[in-house]
Amino acid sequence: MSIDPADLDRSGLRLDIDDSLPAGCVATVTLNRPQRRNAMTPAMWRGLAAIGAGLPGRVRVVVVRGAGPSFSAGIDLRMFSAEGVPGEDPLPRADDPGFEQWIAACQEGFTWLRDPRIVSVAVVRGHAIGAGCQLALSCDLRLLADDARLCIKEPALGLVPDLTGTKPLVDILGLPRALELCLTGRSMDAREAGELGLAELVVPAADLDGAVDDLVAGLLTADADAARATKELLTQAQGHTLDQQAAAERSSQAALQRARLRR
Repeated sequence: MSIDPADLDRSGLRLDIDDSLPAGCVATVTLNRPQRRNAMTPAMWRGLAAIGAGLPGRVRVVVVRGAGPSFSAGIDLRMFSAEGVPGEDPLPRADDPGFEQWIAACQEGFTWLRDPRIVSVAVVRGHAIGAGCQLALSCDLRLLADDARLCIKEPALGLVPDLTGTKPLVDILGLPRALELCLTGRSMDAREAGELGLAELVVPAADLDGAVDDLVAGLLTADADAARATKELLTQAQGHTLDQQAAAERSSQAALQRARLRR
């Protein structure tokens, strides 16, 4: 599937692909509605899904960031008004037979970031609220500026967080802390996010771009095929017993080395 830059621009996104790095190709996805603090709409979620579906196979690292001082203020609340978001279709009704399928299509904008063929990195400065926080949680790694603030806001709006963020939140924090954050709707600063494991790195805002470059360069030092196989192994480890994971390691190593012999 080809990715139309004009369509992405209309949905509030920008995609830049850097082929200059000798170790691999890096794609940067930018939420590009700074005038709305990168508030998200269904068009943006469809655009993210289109990027995932059409991403060139040579891409090894995907960086997700926001234009301007905020990562994302969450859902564009005009979605719930009578007027809606200009240029977008109205939301389907909850009693529409296709309502859950509509949510599934929105979730596709988030799920592809877990694909083992890539490592995804959320670069967060300023606010990452609601859907914005869930987008950061959808990435494999999170790099935060020290001014970042994360918040799961949906329950306060009469919603549940339904953009695939609940599993990583519980996986990382455990049920009690995830429950507390979701139901109080409180904002978490970068320091606390780092202490709780929601961020792999917290740096001063002025150092953020340099830290991104260093992290991407480090990720590209791994062999591409080994990196893909290792991500698959680590992703399934939590649901495995030790014996199951040991068997998965054997199988993965054998498959990787056999593929090398065939070259």
